[in-house]
Amino acid sequence: MRSVHFLGLISLAMLATMVQAQTSTKKQLSFAVSEGTSGGIDAEAARAKYQPLADMLGKAINGEVKVVFVREFSALEKGMKDNQFDLVIARPSDYPARGLRDYQYKFVATAKPDGQCMLIVHKDSPLKKVADLKGKTFIMPERNAYMTRFCRAELRDQGIVLDQEAVTYVREQGAIPFSIENRISDVGGVASYSGAYKQWLGSGHRVLHQSNPQPYMPLVASRDVSGEQIAKMQAVLNGLGSSDSGNQVLKRVGVSGFITTEESRLRKLLEWLGV
Repeated sequence: MRSVHFLGLISLAMLATMVQAQTSTKKQLSFAVSEGTSGGIDAEAARAKYQPLADMLGKAINGEVKVVFVREFSALEKGMKDNQFDLVIARPSDYPARGLRDYQYKFVATAKPDGQCMLIVHKDSPLKKVADLKGKTFIMPERNAYMTRFCRAELRDQGIVLDQEAVTYVREQGAIPFSIENRISDVGGVASYSGAYKQWLGSGHRVLHQSNPQPYMPLVASRDVSGEQIAKMQAVLNGLGSSDSGNQVLKRVGVSGFITTEESRLRKLLEWLGV
């Protein structure tokens, strides 16, 4: 009996060692999150917003995924260039797209709904269509801001060269509805996912034109993340809307779901933007 008891203790010790070894080899993945300076969140808010999603992704690959808040886009791009981040989710979409094009990152998903440039005018404006905007006064986010590039590309496709028009550029998108409502400018460009646009709709004003939709809030993975891991994470993302816990995660992040089959659209984004 004593020998059986001794062998049992050895077995338990070996099992504990195996579990400890498996735990110690479980890699922690960094999950870079960026909404830029206009996102209105800090590191604590970013963790509260995105860590539940990170936990689900980590569970899918039997690993640990930790949110890393990155405020400045320059730091985000440098981190991708130096392969510091295992996963990156960001808005605007051009930075994850650069990850694919320039830094060997791999596509995982984009969020729903897509993003759009919304061209807004005063509710009493005589302007009816995009062609009417030639020779009018525009107000846009900063000249090199993603949404300005987005609106510029859409206007180009509609036959209007923004750089040949009278344009006021502002740092805060919230200033754009104010300018239109007070008739300081004729037309403004805002993001479909911005607070400024939601406020505009709530005030009963007009949207003259909605751009073609483009990928929103892409999620990409570094070259160190395997194809098998990506497939497992994609399966989780595709299924978020089918459970209460998954829907809570989507609501917290502020999207209605994820799309895992549209890599080609994201890869075409930078060319469309002209960058």
